Amino acid sequence: MLENSQTNQPVVKRLVVIGLGLIGSSLALAARQHGLAIEVVGISRRTSTLDLALERGIIDRAEESLAAIADSLGAGDVVVIGVPTLTVPAILQDCADLLSSDVTITDVASVKGSVVQAAATIYGALPPQFVPGHPIAGSEKSGVTAAKSDLFVNHRVILTPHEHTAQQHINLVEKLWQSVGAAVSSMPIREHDEVLAATSHLPHFLAYSLVDTLANMRENREIFRYAAGGFRDFTRIAASDPVMWRDIALANRDAILSVLDQVMADFNQLRGAIDSGDETYLMDVFTRARDARNHFGKLIESKVLEQPMSEKTINYRVSPGGVAQGDIRVPGDKSMSHRSIMLGSIAEGMTEVTGFLEGEDSLATLQAFRDMGVVIEGPDQGRVVIHGVGLHGLKAPNKPLYLGNSGTSMRLLSGLLAGQTFDVELTGDASLTGRPMARVANPLTEMGAVIETAAGGKPPLRIKGGNKLKAIHYVMPMASAQVKSCVLLAGLYADGETSTVEPAPTRDHSERMLRGFGYDVTTDGSKASLRGGGALTATRIDVPADISSAAFFMVAAAITPGSDIMLRHVGVNPTRIGVINILRQMGTLIELSNEREVGGEPVADIRIRHAELLGIVIPEDQVPLAIDEFPVLFIAAACAKGETVLTGAEELRVKESDRIQSMADGLLTLGIDAQATPDGIRIQGGQIGGGVVHSHDDHRIAMAFSIAALRAQDEIFVQDCNNVATSFPDFVALAHRVGLQITPEVAGH
Repeated sequence: MLENSQTNQPVVKRLVVIGLGLIGSSLALAARQHGLAIEVVGISRRTSTLDLALERGIIDRAEESLAAIADSLGAGDVVVIGVPTLTVPAILQDCADLLSSDVTITDVASVKGSVVQAAATIYGALPPQFVPGHPIAGSEKSGVTAAKSDLFVNHRVILTPHEHTAQQHINLVEKLWQSVGAAVSSMPIREHDEVLAATSHLPHFLAYSLVDTLANMRENREIFRYAAGGFRDFTRIAASDPVMWRDIALANRDAILSVLDQVMADFNQLRGAIDSGDETYLMDVFTRARDARNHFGKLIESKVLEQPMSEKTINYRVSPGGVAQGDIRVPGDKSMSHRSIMLGSIAEGMTEVTGFLEGEDSLATLQAFRDMGVVIEGPDQGRVVIHGVGLHGLKAPNKPLYLGNSGTSMRLLSGLLAGQTFDVELTGDASLTGRPMARVANPLTEMGAVIETAAGGKPPLRIKGGNKLKAIHYVMPMASAQVKSCVLLAGLYADGETSTVEPAPTRDHSERMLRGFGYDVTTDGSKASLRGGGALTATRIDVPADISSAAFFMVAAAITPGSDIMLRHVGVNPTRIGVINILRQMGTLIELSNEREVGGEPVADIRIRHAELLGIVIPEDQVPLAIDEFPVLFIAAACAKGETVLTGAEELRVKESDRIQSMADGLLTLGIDAQATPDGIRIQGGQIGGGVVHSHDDHRIAMAFSIAALRAQDEIFVQDCNNVATSFPDFVALAHRVGLQITPEVAGH
């Protein structure tokens, strides 16, 4: 019965709602109004509730018990348990006694552990037909009279299926909730109860306690008369159903007590600071809280907040053709944004950063240092203020540091954290946990660090604190700025001189920025060295526009006849200009103007115009200088006359995806002869067609194939573009400004 709800076709045969409170009656009403069930049946022990539900058109049929209808239920029917949490076991017992295994059963309780445990006890094992669920929707109003058909629109419903739950039952429940406008996610049971204890249950209990306390004060009439908007907003939830919240408090006791104990301890510290007049503590707490709230608010709005649950997939539909003209500035350099947070946090004093990239990767680094006790203000339109704590001022985080999709964050942080006194775990999303980390774990182990990785040297990384580091001379087996930076950052905490030798030049942002913070770093050809035990002094950092982001628009202009694009204030560090050198060698017209140095980094305005491109053999000495730009450079090669050959680029196979194979597969789909080799690719220029290409959750692959549409004959549909936000959150908007026609679409809509 899984039909499209937008055509008012039934999603389920019979919807049976047991308990017509706010959630149950709202679901029943929405199902009736949208024709999602052949029949909507309401069950309640109160005849007055059933009468009201019938009178208001919330249900088609009223029954006082499940027994009255159980024999007629079968496959395609859904029973929703909407009673208070502590009453759920009694209803589950009725379901076990009366219903066939074909009937889908779900619930709406906000505590899942106790419900699942009850189901396992009653059935003897968790039944495949039971799909535990929790809609994150509601209000302080309760009961059948509060029913709203749009209650679940744009709200999340969390499902917590167990390993034995049958997929057909999950699909049915998921489709039902989606059809009433909800966004459906899944989450492990224990994690659900811990998260909800902190984000939903505790705020309700605080509101109840505050109102109860103030109501018992002698001046309560005046207190409530002059209560401001903030008080009214916060305490509104204290008007919620007491029975429901009593049940939640008892059912989720352990998780609630854990977070309540932590909050009470923090309250005691806050009280002590107010009592003693500790201005510094108060400013630190209030600033951290304000900026953390703003940080998470932005992430929620842009839908890039870490989620251990399934999210909607964003695809790009790109129309063929376009003009590639404009005058733009791309976001700040990601590499420098990462390093500004890291070094500013361990410096002494206040560091101001402008031009900070507010992408997911950089924000993950920022949040990691907040989690280690650093007060960071912003970001606000690219401005960040970091109150440094010195080399030894970081504090142990109370949870693993989640770094999203950012390999730079994990590899650089592993070096910086190897010298701390506390234990720490570094983790990330599915893509990051598949990337190699032995390349940093091995030299750090040689320095005396104790690091555990998952199988195959992959994340998560567990770093043991309190180990004395020793300086090493590390000859790098492959060129990698991340490995070089990791070793040098660990060297800050080591006795003696730590040095690295790289087989080919890589970006030197770490060395330049360390000098900007007053730390002595010497370079001699391919060797970089520093001595441990010094100190970093706060400074001001102006982050230039990211040449890796600019590269997409360089290629856009390079491949499009009649193009003319000006890119402003782009970082042109000599270790990053491989994309300029390669495009020039292929024939692109590129002019640099207004060249200057800002904060130790060279910047320039770059103008790019179209000229006939010729295939080339890319010099291997340019590979490390353009390692992140190759996906879009392959698009330039596809539009060039003749063959382009890349060798010496094994590093591309262990990025966010295997970028060599991912690009080769996509180019073949679009009609271009592209042959992957172990360390590179051979591309024969030709006519780009159209088709569906996979980004493999790699932001640079997604953006590269979007640029290809400028020279395509037909539409290009790029799948899985969510991670574009990691490095270039404004990509689509800037692409529109220069003439590309990209339409983001949510899968299934």
